[in-house]
Parts: sequence; structure tokens; C-alpha cells
Amino acid sequence: MFENYDINALFDIEPFSLLQNDKEIFYSHYLESLCSFHYQNCKEYKKILNAFGYNLDSKNIDFITNFMDGTNVTSKKDSINSTLSPTHHPINSIESYPFLPVRLFKEYDLKSIDSKEILKTMTSSGTSGQSVSKIYLDKKTSSLQTKALTKIMQSFLGKNRLPMIIIDSENLLKNRAMFSARGAGVLGFSMFGSDKIYALDSEMKLKLDSINAFLAKHKGEKILLFGFTFIIWLHFVSELQRLGIRLNIKNGVLIHGGGWKKILNLAVSKDAFKATLRDLCGIESVHDYYGMVEQTGSIFVECERGHLHASIFSDIITRRSVDFSPCDIGEMGILEVISLLPHSYPGHLLLSEDLGSILGVDNCPCGRKGKYFEIKGRIKNAEIRGCSDTYQG
Repeated sequence: MFENYDINALFDIEPFSLLQNDKEIFYSHYLESLCSFHYQNCKEYKKILNAFGYNLDSKNIDFITNFMDGTNVTSKKDSINSTLSPTHHPINSIESYPFLPVRLFKEYDLKSIDSKEILKTMTSSGTSGQSVSKIYLDKKTSSLQTKALTKIMQSFLGKNRLPMIIIDSENLLKNRAMFSARGAGVLGFSMFGSDKIYALDSEMKLKLDSINAFLAKHKGEKILLFGFTFIIWLHFVSELQRLGIRLNIKNGVLIHGGGWKKILNLAVSKDAFKATLRDLCGIESVHDYYGMVEQTGSIFVECERGHLHASIFSDIITRRSVDFSPCDIGEMGILEVISLLPHSYPGHLLLSEDLGSILGVDNCPCGRKGKYFEIKGRIKNAEIRGCSDTYQG
């Protein structure tokens, strides 16, 4: 299907169009090159892989460097296999690749580039006393993340920018202490908005007059709403309920993520969340997404049938806690998230601290191909983290 296995080829096709078998052929080539690249350029990653019996030979580093730079490489899997040669762990499927626990990014500075190449540093959210992940981005990785996020969201929103209501405070971008995953999320999704307003003031109070004026200005237009789940519930939904106010946003599309732990602690299910928004605002199109700062850009978005989907830029594996073997379809396990985008740091294969189950492959009623899944919760005793879980209201 692909003349070569350059990641840029993926931007020429629809983000949920590949059958899983075709996708895994691409991944089996590209992930091997990505593992080798990080092995050669991140000493901590190399030590970890060596400790677990993965010995990646360096003789083909020129091949790998060209591969990563998008050079027209036509060599197939036989060429790459000589680069990736684990001593104890044969790699013959995406489930066989070595993964890192996501928590390592809280403990170590993991990067595969020189410090002078760092374009920006992203940090995960964390409450007082918690360590945070530091993710180092170069120009290439940042560009890939932006392009992938754009491609994924255009499949849900269309290619035109939309009038946008950001359900948060503009102060979020002014307060450097808050500017981490949450701030980056607002900035990232802002690129899909044309005319934009923030729905909350500096004290996180609802700016009802501004919202009404905005809705009147864009009456009859499709409107994008974006925010983090718990903030939407606490400062938007709950305030509308308290005031007894209903808004007419029937043409709205709400994209939200993060904060489900607090929502569930308030006995608010996903169905109740959607039903309340439909009742208060007339919004029928509500899409949750799952993602993490360690793999920015390659997010998993909820379809119209309520299922989270892996795009062509990412994949997901569920693993049993007893031995980390892959789970069967429908079996709950620890989520391993895979992304083709990280070039500046070894964040391509990460074992998360979330539990979930794969619901099916290539057969979601929404028509999107690849794996689709659901989140079941977090591993017991895993620290609270996320874009809005740590927000204290």
C-alpha cells in the first residue's frame, strides 16, 4: 500500500481509513526505526532496553536517520530487522516492542535531541508535591503533533475554522504555574476556532453576557466548544443549572477531555453528562477525547457511538497486570498507548496508568477503521493526574 514507510505518507489519507492489518504493516516498519533512533540518541532509553535484553546494533544508524528524516527509503522489513536485534525478545508484532512506563518521564529527563534543538518543554499537570513529566519537543516533533491533531479533528469538525467558545478562563494562559497540559490543550484546540471567546472570567465565573452576545453574533452557525470535563461541569453546567438558564447552542460541537475521576465521584455518568448538556444547551454532538502530554497530538477521540478510536497516528494495546501479555478483545487491562509522532524523546511506546478494554477492530458502527476502546478507570494507587483532575475549583 505504501511505496515507503515515511510518516508523511499518513497525512495524505483519512485518519481512520486504514484497516488494522494494513496499519500494523506500516507500524511494524516504522516502530522498529523509531526504537532504533531513540536507542542511538537517548542514553537512558538505551540503558533501559539493554537491561531488559534488547540489544540494538548501531551499524545501520545511517539508514535509520534517513528513515526518520523522510528520505525515500524503499528497503523493507528485512533491512530494518538487522538494526533491531534484541537478544532475548524477538520482535514480530506491535505487541512485542519494548514499552516504557509513563511514570519514567516524571523521574528522568528523557530526550533524543541535543539541548540546543529543544523548541519548547511541555509539563504534565500535578498537584503540590507531585513530580511532573517533562517532555522536550524539537521543531520536527512539534510540527508532527500539530499536523496530526489537525488531521484527526478535521474528520470530526470539517476543514473550516469555527466560531469557538473556550470553557475556561483566559487567565489560564497568563499564569505560568497553570500553563502545562491544560494550557497546551487550550492553545492546541484554539487553532480550530475563528472568532473565539472565553466563557469564564478570572475568578472562573460564567460570563453570561459575553456568551449570549457571541451566540447572537453567530446565530445559525456551527459552533465549536472546547474545555476540560470537570471544569465544564463545575463552572458551566452547574452554573446554568443554578441560574435556571438554558442556552440555544443546538448547532454546537463540544470537544472535552480530562477530569472524569472527579465527575464520577459526583455520580455523574457519561450519559448523564451528555443528557444534561443536551437539556441545557441543545448540544447533540459531544465528543470526549483521551490523551496525555507525553503523546500530544495523537489523541483518541470518541465517535458518535460513544467509542474512543485510535487514528492512523496511534494505536492501543491492553495488557494483563500479572505478566503484561496482551489482553483479548473485551478483556480489561492496562492501556499501552502507541504514537508515531515522538521524535525528540522516546515517548512512542508507553504503558499508561489507566485501565480499559478494546471493544473491537475495524467494525465500529460509526464506520471508522482500526481499534476502538473504552476507559475503565485508573490503576489502584496511581496518583491523580491529568489536565483538570488536579484543578481544585
